[in-house]
Amino acid sequence: MISAIIGVLLMCLVYNLWQDNRVAHQKINELSAKLLQLENNAIKQNKIITENENATRELENTSQEQQEKINELLKNNDCADQPVPVSISNSLYNRAKSLRQSTDTSKPAK
Repeated sequence: MISAIIGVLLMCLVYNLWQDNRVAHQKINELSAKLLQLENNAIKQNKIITENENATRELENTSQEQQEKINELLKNNDCADQPVPVSISNSLYNRAKSLRQSTDTSKPAK
């Protein structure tokens, strides 16, 4: 009788261990799938970041080339040597400053 009780208890213990093992494997599979999904998302986001950095570099290069062309065109222009009224220069400065701030990715947007 005691051995029957011990046998039943052992069978219950083995069954519980088997169930726990099965649940653990399911959780491992779920977590592995989630980890793979996170890794894929990280790869996509890194690709987007790289593309944005490359686009920013291209824009900076284009801007510099345009500025050099403008400087070359204005080199022998008499009008370019004339003083600009302070109100206009301040307006242009503030506009350029606001454009630079709106494209600054080093600071979080407010």
